[in-house]
Amino acid sequence: MGSTRRAILAAGAAAAATAAVPRVFAQQPGKGTGKFYEKGSVRIYYEEAGSGFPLLLLPGGGLNATIGFFTGNPPFKAIDEFKGQYRCIAADLRNAPAGQSTGPVEVDRPWESHADDQLGLMDHLGIDKFVVMGFCIGGPFIWSLLKRAPNRVAAAVLAQPVGWRPEMRDPKYPGAFWKGWPAQISAKRPEITMQTAEQFTVKMFETNPDFVFTVTRDFVRSCQNPVLVLPDDVPAHPYDVAMESAMLAPKAEVSIFPWKEPKERIPLAVRQIHSFLKAHRPA
Repeated sequence: MGSTRRAILAAGAAAAATAAVPRVFAQQPGKGTGKFYEKGSVRIYYEEAGSGFPLLLLPGGGLNATIGFFTGNPPFKAIDEFKGQYRCIAADLRNAPAGQSTGPVEVDRPWESHADDQLGLMDHLGIDKFVVMGFCIGGPFIWSLLKRAPNRVAAAVLAQPVGWRPEMRDPKYPGAFWKGWPAQISAKRPEITMQTAEQFTVKMFETNPDFVFTVTRDFVRSCQNPVLVLPDDVPAHPYDVAMESAMLAPKAEVSIFPWKEPKERIPLAVRQIHSFLKAHRPA
């Protein structure tokens, strides 16, 4: 790693003394203007806005991530911000209790099943290469996409990504964001038993958990895709993990920190995202 890049990343790390204020994200249903992509027993609700190079937007909210994230109380309204230059595509996560996407609960391959949906939607829309921006749980989803289809992802933005910290072993720790999902999805869809839902979350988040959940540090070291990381510092979004991924990835950049507070900093972070995506999208 060059000395200049070390200095830039170290400057971001030095700002860790100023913690970001936690933000609550309202999960609201989409406006109902979308469509469904269906493949076998999987049915994914998605919406599009704008035109231009494809931008896949992965909402935050853990296993309850829906398009409503973008019209609720996100750090910035990504669809409104980017639809003037990009074909923005967003979908409800499969089996998000507040969403419209449904499908099997694949206990043995939880992360892979979501990657199936994300890449399957791109295939359905006839899109080969795209850029991607993910919030919260979108961080691990992006690393999964970079491992599975690196040649399709022109650039990736990870905003306030989740990551593993040892405190998450305590089910009462507020960062263990997946703990409520089994009861929520079983209440909405009784055919999904609590046992199945709990097995799914254990496999997804608690079976040899480490780092960013979906890939190893060795993979991140070898990843040649351009990556922009916007760290956070709340229980579910560990600053140290976000910065470690930025330090390891050879083509990574990192935002100022904190970038959400005070609010006057958010437009600066958004400008950096625009510049980053513009620099790496195909001509």
